[in-house]
Amino acid sequence: GSPFIGGASRFWLTGVHGSMSGSIPEVLFVMYQATFAIITCAIITGSFAERMRFAPTLIFVAVWHLVVYCPIAHWEWGGGFMSEWHVLDFAGGDVVHISSGASGLAASIMVGKRKGFGQGQELPPHNILLVFLGASLLWVGWFGFNAGSAIAANQQATVAMLVTHLAAAAGGFSWMITEWILRKKPSVLGAVSGAIAGLVVITPGSGYVNHTGAFIMGLLAGPFCYFSIQLKHVLGFDDALDAFGVHGVGGILGGILTGCFADASIGGKDGAFYGNPKQLGIQLAGILITLTYSFLMTFVILKPLDMIWRASTGSGIRVTEEEEERGLDLSEHGESMLFDSAQAKLEADSTLNIGPFETRVYPISIQAE
Repeated sequence: GSPFIGGASRFWLTGVHGSMSGSIPEVLFVMYQATFAIITCAIITGSFAERMRFAPTLIFVAVWHLVVYCPIAHWEWGGGFMSEWHVLDFAGGDVVHISSGASGLAASIMVGKRKGFGQGQELPPHNILLVFLGASLLWVGWFGFNAGSAIAANQQATVAMLVTHLAAAAGGFSWMITEWILRKKPSVLGAVSGAIAGLVVITPGSGYVNHTGAFIMGLLAGPFCYFSIQLKHVLGFDDALDAFGVHGVGGILGGILTGCFADASIGGKDGAFYGNPKQLGIQLAGILITLTYSFLMTFVILKPLDMIWRASTGSGIRVTEEEEERGLDLSEHGESMLFDSAQAKLEADSTLNIGPFETRVYPISIQAE
């Protein structure tokens, strides 16, 4: 490949079986990298949750992966120009979080606001217990992303695991304190949001910073991301799950702080606080390129997709107001985790898959009003 795009020598996994990537089988490396790719797309979809049709979403994710994620991953991790510049991104600050946050921002602007958000309504999470469980799984899973990025069971991997844990705990604590001061009450939602912010911020530096740097980065992550998610209310964009406020802004903060706290005794490169101020400029260049490319390319993908969908189906990539009111579980998939027959408004003799534990599809008959 070139400094800008990878080659085709491994197309359709050609030559992968039986080969090694460092000290591990290349098939394992492929599967590991695929987890980064899919989580990046999942973060973006949170930005336009409850608004985009399922079929255009699938097309968008496929195209975005090929024309946005893959080039950025090559630039940073595949020997591309940012790798040659020595931009430090151990586990996905640029590649995963800034790219998804910037793309999520562009997508939320392109698709428009949710009906309730546009009317100024508060739209709290559906279930705090599920939020807590999901955040707990993310916290543990993040060890795989960060420590696993060493691609070996070595000293750098163990340090990455330690600093990931410290930053998450510090982020959860500092967000909780910030919320406690400003809103007079600490919340579980705030604590887990802060933990995720801490995990995002430490991601680019997890293989480069020591425990002191990680602790400070986590403490800064909480209030920084807390205030950044308020931007959507000030500027009027509807980033439903705060992909930009937490992942985008957190990734930017993490990249900058990595340029400050990088310690050569951990990852071989010093940052500004260890006598290498040039690293901060290198980090800023990588951040700006990733942010700009991801944001603009998302518009380039979504605008033609919306026009094509509107021309072929009579409606764009966004669902109608009626479909949004019913909920996309019902309107797009004909199923609901929590079914309320009074709210379903289904056509007579239609079918509905009820509940997370039931696999059968039951016929539902509702009398016309």
